[in-house]
Amino acid sequence: MKLNSESLRTEGDVNLSQNRDIWQKNHLSEEAFQLLEEDSRYYLQQSLSTPCLNVIEKSYGIYLEDIDGRKYMDFHGNSVHQVGYGNEYVVKAVKEQLDTLPFSPRRYTNKPAIQLAKKLAELAPGNLNKVLFAPGGTSAVSMALKLVRKATGKFKTISMWDSFHGATLDAISVGGEAVFRSGMGPLLPGSLHVMPYNSYRCLLGECSKCPFKCLDYLEYVLEREGEVGALILEPIRCTDVQVPPKEYHQRLRQICDRYNMLLIYDEIPTALGRTGKMFAFEHYGIVPDIVLLGKGLGGGILPMAAMLVRDDLDVAKDIALGHYTHEKSTLGCAAALAVLQYIEEHQLLKHANKMGDYMKVRLKNMQKQFEMIGDVRGIGLLYGVELVNDRQTKEKAINEAEKVMYKCMDNGLSFKISQGNVLTLSPPLVITDQELERAMDILEQSLR
Repeated sequence: MKLNSESLRTEGDVNLSQNRDIWQKNHLSEEAFQLLEEDSRYYLQQSLSTPCLNVIEKSYGIYLEDIDGRKYMDFHGNSVHQVGYGNEYVVKAVKEQLDTLPFSPRRYTNKPAIQLAKKLAELAPGNLNKVLFAPGGTSAVSMALKLVRKATGKFKTISMWDSFHGATLDAISVGGEAVFRSGMGPLLPGSLHVMPYNSYRCLLGECSKCPFKCLDYLEYVLEREGEVGALILEPIRCTDVQVPPKEYHQRLRQICDRYNMLLIYDEIPTALGRTGKMFAFEHYGIVPDIVLLGKGLGGGILPMAAMLVRDDLDVAKDIALGHYTHEKSTLGCAAALAVLQYIEEHQLLKHANKMGDYMKVRLKNMQKQFEMIGDVRGIGLLYGVELVNDRQTKEKAINEAEKVMYKCMDNGLSFKISQGNVLTLSPPLVITDQELERAMDILEQSLR
């Protein structure tokens, strides 16, 4: 299938654009180009991640450093860098674990795995007291889908268009992004989709004037479909940044209870302080039946994910939900424990809210200055800035968004573009006042 750069402009910046070519020619050394060419020679090409943009040599704190010594404040980080890169507290915990028990085979448990399970159960609201670990977020999604079938006897799920839950066949089945689903043929049977919450581009009208017609449609589907085991969604979408009001999620909880469905929140990119609370769902005054964690749980060092469930969902003793080789990874559990302890001991939730308040004020002021900014939305240290060519028509400013991103990178600020025109800003929670101020100055100058 011929690659079409326009079709790729959903998640991430475009790999094959003229803007990227120009930026690379102006910034990369001959050595960098040689390494990128070698990378392309040996790696299978795929949308979003190849060809690569640059060659990174170091990462520390909030920074990436390329092989030519150029530093970038990383406001993307694949959502793994809540406590910053190379966090000494986490590194120390992993090194100590390496010296004692670097790997724990199945059939056995170990202290770090038990301690992490206990810590997560203590932190999670409600009766989310049972856990399973996995080597990555997509695997946690797979475990949740299997548990739904076992616990409810139903194989159908409902999820949201435009959502992302991983890249394996079962995960893209419940996911809703074309760049992952297109051309894959039959996906997981029973994977139903409805429209997501979108405060800026809802097909049914302006959200502030709409009593959640999108949820009326969800109920319409449920009344006709029947036998749906679970609703899975991101409570706060981290890519184009959608933050529903409390009433939205409270009604979702009621719908799930009414139709005897499990409510699964995929918080793989948004938990652990990103939104100013340990769990994103804590903003909504409800508790899901299953919550999925990942990405930052490993401290930006090791792949680590978790599934937390209600006590009464411990019903799969006769089958294997995960059974992963690194399921109770001693190194992953040590890293995760250190991450949670560091967040608590350094009061990163409080800091994220303080920094987020400053970020919101700066971005809202930019919106007043620049007609190109159609919308600013976010929570904690997660913000989306949607660029448009016209505020009335809301035509996406795709080329302009990309130019802004590369202009920011010229001055040491890196971030992701989502849906082609949304500047997604998610810095590490350890960012300082001075660093965040500098980042906002760079963005403002680039927009200007």
